[in-house]
Amino acid sequence: MRRNHRRTATPRFLRYTASVPGKRNFEDQLAALDALRQLPEKTRVEPVRKALAHRNNFMVAKAADLVRDSRMAQLIPELLTAFDRFFDNSVKTDPQCWAKNAISRALVALDYQEPEIYLRGMRHIQMEPVWGGQSDTAGTLRATCALALVQCRSLTDTDLLEHLIELLNDKEKFVRAEAVRAIEQVGTPAASLLLRLRAVIGGDEPEVLGGCYSGILRLEGVSAIPWIGRFLAPAHDAAAEVALAIASTHSPEGFAALRESYVKTNDPWWRSVLLSAIALTRQDAAMEFLFELVRTESLDAEAAIEAILRSVPEEKMVKDLQELVAGNPRLARVIAANQTDSK
Repeated sequence: MRRNHRRTATPRFLRYTASVPGKRNFEDQLAALDALRQLPEKTRVEPVRKALAHRNNFMVAKAADLVRDSRMAQLIPELLTAFDRFFDNSVKTDPQCWAKNAISRALVALDYQEPEIYLRGMRHIQMEPVWGGQSDTAGTLRATCALALVQCRSLTDTDLLEHLIELLNDKEKFVRAEAVRAIEQVGTPAASLLLRLRAVIGGDEPEVLGGCYSGILRLEGVSAIPWIGRFLAPAHDAAAEVALAIASTHSPEGFAALRESYVKTNDPWWRSVLLSAIALTRQDAAMEFLFELVRTESLDAEAAIEAILRSVPEEKMVKDLQELVAGNPRLARVIAANQTDSK
């Protein structure tokens, strides 16, 4: 009598480990890699290890994301090997820096603290052909590695700043902005002085300079407001960033500096910016100041209403504002229009 032997089917995501490279459709391989997320970690490790050795940079990037999300610290050696491999002929082996970007993010998530890997990423420039010329695709890698370098405890604060200062002259705006954020995270008086120097030199995009102003205030507190206040002028390219940085202190000193600048200027645009910043200080005195502009139907009453409503006030404050302008159809329409725009 013959016995029926029931054959147990191997799930597709397990068959991934036995597949021969090139024998399966690439999309199937990616799907199999994603399916590994549903397995216990001990079952995932070996397939992910093999995926990290794949020649395709997108496949390696997906594997590195899985390492990061699953916190598979035992695969750090494989991450390092893959990272090194994709610097060789990088334009062809890792277009768009997909693999290097994902690996660097995974190493950061796993709290890897050897600085050499991040220093290499910070220095990497990868010029790839685009329509009409070439474009550097390694900006995200440099920015990620700059922030990661701050967590490397083997580096002194002086060493950190020495490395980070190089990126303040990076061609990519967002890399410069992340370098400013990394310098702030160093958190020392020297870091604050470096941000002050960068702010004084100027000549950069408002977002970058705004990071300097905000970083200085976070490091030094409200005592730095008088120094930051020197940039509160409509002729300054990053004037709005200065006002927002001061507003973010949510302090009486911040409100006082913004109000003083408001009183001194006749520029309509700048007055509107300052009123918005005043509302964002979230100080009771600031709101009273704005309500008074509405109550007296000043020339800036409409701008004051808009500033209050943009600050996402409590419902009671909105009702108080509506009652205040109930007898003024023009100002009432400003409230109605802003409430409609916010929906």
